[in-house]
Amino acid sequence: MKEGKILVIDDNSGIRSALKILLPLHFAQARILPSPASLKSEISFFRPDAVLLDMNFGRDMNTGNEGLYWLSELKKDFPGLPVVLFTAYADISLAVEGMKRGAADFVVKPWENEKLIATLRQAISRGERPAMPAPGSGENEPAMYWGGSQAMNSVRELVAKIAPTDASVLITGGNGTGKDMLANEIHRLSSRKGREMVCVDLGAVSESLFESELFGHVKGAFTDARADHAGKFEQADGSTLFLDEVGNIPLHLQAKLLRVLQNRSVTPVGDTASRSVDIRLICATNKDLARMVQEGSFREDLYYRINTFQLHLPSLRERPDDILPLAGLFRDYFARRYAREAKAFSPQAEERLRSLPWRGNIRELRNSIEKAVIVSEGSVIGEKDLGVDPGTSLEAAPVVSGNPSGLPSGQTLEDLEEHAIRAAMERCGGNLSLVAKTLGISRPTLYAKLKKYGI
Repeated sequence: MKEGKILVIDDNSGIRSALKILLPLHFAQARILPSPASLKSEISFFRPDAVLLDMNFGRDMNTGNEGLYWLSELKKDFPGLPVVLFTAYADISLAVEGMKRGAADFVVKPWENEKLIATLRQAISRGERPAMPAPGSGENEPAMYWGGSQAMNSVRELVAKIAPTDASVLITGGNGTGKDMLANEIHRLSSRKGREMVCVDLGAVSESLFESELFGHVKGAFTDARADHAGKFEQADGSTLFLDEVGNIPLHLQAKLLRVLQNRSVTPVGDTASRSVDIRLICATNKDLARMVQEGSFREDLYYRINTFQLHLPSLRERPDDILPLAGLFRDYFARRYAREAKAFSPQAEERLRSLPWRGNIRELRNSIEKAVIVSEGSVIGEKDLGVDPGTSLEAAPVVSGNPSGLPSGQTLEDLEEHAIRAAMERCGGNLSLVAKTLGISRPTLYAKLKKYGI
C-alpha cells in the first residue's frame, strides 16, 4: 500500500514531468508546483508529509539563495514538516547550510530514482504533517495560521505547552481575530482530539433556554420538551467544550455555570438526578472580564475558574507582516472554491491591503478577499477588485478632519452604525448571513442591532 503525500516545487518542466510519473508509483499522492509563490497556502490545503524543494527559481540564477530563503520560511511556519532540498549543483557548502537551517536531507540532480524515493521516505518517517483544517470549518478550509509576529509566536509557544493538558483556557481578543480557530487548534493538539469539539455561541442563547441548551432537559420539563435532550455539557463528555462570547452570560446565570464547573456534573431541567461530565473547557470573549469583575457584572470566582491560562490574540494591525500571507491563503482557497483563476495580487492591491485598518481583523480580511476573488477577472486581483470601504466598518467611525469627535457634524456613532446596517441590508438584498459577513459581525449581534434600530 502506497503511503505519504509529497509536495514538489521545481521550475523545470522536464523534471516536473518526470516526477509526475515517478512519485505516484511510490507515494499515495504527489502535487507538483512550478514556483513557490503559493507554497504556504498549498501546504495548508494539501498537508503534505514531505516537501521536495528546488534551490533555484530565478532565470539564470543558480546561487541557491531562493531555496534557502523558502526553507527558512517553511521551518518558521511548519517546523515539523520535513523539507528535502533539490539542486542540480553538487555544492557541499550549500548542502551543509541547508542542513543547518533545518533541511531533512539534500538530493543532487540528476538523481537516482531509488535514492530519491528512499530519501523522501526517510524524511517522512521523521516528520509530522501540518495542522489539519479546523473542525467545523469545512473541507480544505484554511487552518490556523500563526504568522511570524512576536505576539503570535508567544501564543504558539504557550499553546504547545498547555494543549496536551486539561487546563481551562480563556481566549481574549477583538472581533474577527480568530478566537474560534485558536480553540480548534488547542483541541486538535489535545488528547481529546479523537472526539469533535462542542461549540456554543453564548451570545445566541436566550436566557430562557440557557439551562436547557447547556445542561439539557427531560421529556415534559416544559411545554415543548417532547423528548429528552442532552445539553452541550453532556454532548462534550470526553471532549472539549468551547463557550464563545462567555462575557455575555447574565450575572444571575453565571452562578449556575459555576456550579456545574465546580462539580463537573449537570442536572437536566426537570430532572433531580445529576450526571457527571468529563470536559476540557475553553472560553472566549472580546470583553474585558477583569474590568467586569471590578464593576460587579462578572463573578470573580467564575472568572478564575475559566481562566487557568489566558491567551490574547492581537489585532491584525498589530501583526502587519501577516496581512499579505493571510490574504494569499484566502485568495487561493476561494479561487479553488469558486473555480477562479486568481493566483496573485497586483502591486497596487497589495499596497491597498497593507494600508487598510482592518478593524474587523482576519474575518474582515477573509470576507474582502472572498468578494475580490468572485469579481476578479484573470489571474491577478487588482485594487479595484478589493472594493473595500473601511468607513462602513462597525468597529469605529470614520475620522473627519476638523471634527474632534471624529464623526460627521450632527451625527452620533449610533447614527453611523444604523446607516451602515441599512446600507448593507440594501446591498445584500436582505440576506442576513451575507449582511453579517459584510459588516464583520456575528448573526446574533446583527439580530440585536436590527431590533435596536427597528430595521
